[in-house]
Amino acid sequence: MKITLNKFLLIILIGLIAVCSCKRNPITGRKQLTLVSEKEVQSMALTEYNHFLTANQVVPINNNDAEMVKRVGTRIAAAIKQYYQDQGLASALEGYNWEFNLVQSKEVNAWCMPGGKVVVYTGLLPLTQNETALAIVLGHEITHAVAGHGRERMSQQLLAQGIQVAGDVALGSNPGTVSIFNAAYAPTAQVAVLLPYSRKHEYEADHYGLIFAAMAGYDPREAIPFWQRMAAMGGNKPPILLSDHPADADRIAKLQELMPEALKYYKPMN
Repeated sequence: MKITLNKFLLIILIGLIAVCSCKRNPITGRKQLTLVSEKEVQSMALTEYNHFLTANQVVPINNNDAEMVKRVGTRIAAAIKQYYQDQGLASALEGYNWEFNLVQSKEVNAWCMPGGKVVVYTGLLPLTQNETALAIVLGHEITHAVAGHGRERMSQQLLAQGIQVAGDVALGSNPGTVSIFNAAYAPTAQVAVLLPYSRKHEYEADHYGLIFAAMAGYDPREAIPFWQRMAAMGGNKPPILLSDHPADADRIAKLQELMPEALKYYKPMN
């Protein structure tokens, strides 16, 4: 296939953008493509989050389950803040104003958007069964946000589509970038295909999610029976929470491998 000069120059330009836009994640140490700033995605996330809460039934905070979600989430957030401070990276959490909500839905799901906006669906609670397993899930989902996994997915898609984003471009005014944002985060289930997390993302979320749950006073060993319960209910149509995750046996093996490190951070609550 013949490549024109313009196409060749475009390929070179895209390659240069990719190389220049790769930054090392301060916690994981892995280089990530970051065409979009954290400030930009937090702004878009807040808009979508507020739309989601308006369109869905939020369980009142005086409900025992809603109070549990807030309690667990607050402890996980405090652990993350402490972890980042210990690493001298407190500024990496700039703009995080944590909120935790339980919404009425049969879906087995939970998510965290940039800026610390966390939602748990009531359909998840029969699977978590206890507060510790809920902490495992929230640790995992919040890690996706603080580790910039969604922003990385979004950047990869922008690059693939040849959309150049530089500086503080107003992404919200570009229909193409809004669509890519929704595909990367998709809290409303209005997007047909959610951009998948890579296996690397999932293992990072498992790894640091265990640490954050342990630091918050929750036994990380609860991750094993929880993911076994999730795997058992997978069937032909697995829950959203499982849709892009590693194979069950691989995940369990990796969790067991990570457990000794996580247990070093575990201090049971009094």
